[in-house]
Amino acid sequence: MFFYFPFGGGGGFGGFLVFLIVFLLLRRVFKSLYNSSQGNSSFNPFFRSSAYVPSNEAFFNGVFSMLAKFASADGNISEAAKARINQFMVYDLKLDNQSYQYARHVFNSALSSPETFETVAQRFYSAFAGNPGILSVVLEMLFSVGMTDGKLSDREQRMIDYVVRLFRISAESVEALKRRYGVSSGSSSRAYEILGLQKTATEAEIKKAYRKLILEFHPDTVANKEGAGEEFRAYAAKRFQEVQNAYEQICKERGIK
Repeated sequence: MFFYFPFGGGGGFGGFLVFLIVFLLLRRVFKSLYNSSQGNSSFNPFFRSSAYVPSNEAFFNGVFSMLAKFASADGNISEAAKARINQFMVYDLKLDNQSYQYARHVFNSALSSPETFETVAQRFYSAFAGNPGILSVVLEMLFSVGMTDGKLSDREQRMIDYVVRLFRISAESVEALKRRYGVSSGSSSRAYEILGLQKTATEAEIKKAYRKLILEFHPDTVANKEGAGEEFRAYAAKRFQEVQNAYEQICKERGIK
């Protein structure tokens, strides 16, 4: 852009002084516009999303990076797996728009990242080793995504086995998840599946499983755990209610007091 200033008289010191004043004023105006563009999302539509960081960045980065590596373990990601992961974001974690966009960005970035599934899992475990409830949620999501096509592939099974060892998940909990997602044989009602039990479970086993799960996902327990953000608390609240309803249904059917 060319600006013409009628300095007149061929210039001289007076002309130079006017030019200097105008130059400084223009620089101030452009600087003001630039600063506004950095703080105004309507001026710069990409600023808000690129600057947003969720309350629990480690949780987001770990969970959705692991899911990306796991879902793409066999090459292409199935539409069913995409839909399940999207459901996890929207309905299970109840992410708002900014958090949802951030999660999708992490997921898509992880797909092209050279990091291995094992490296991402190790970093996540380092951050949440003291929160078994969060670790259990991740393992459950892996089962959920892996079983969208009805079975686990060999690579998916190896990844799950690695997480089970790394996260130190008990064999009992793993078997419960297998029953819940139909990985192992054996039929049981939905209520028993939620508690990780078979219909042949004794009253003592039912009460033991209920106490373990209700404590793990109780709002007070989750609230006192460092690193458990709003996203996990929303998921834990849903699981807590599922466990409560399942236990009440079984007690009613069996006459357990």
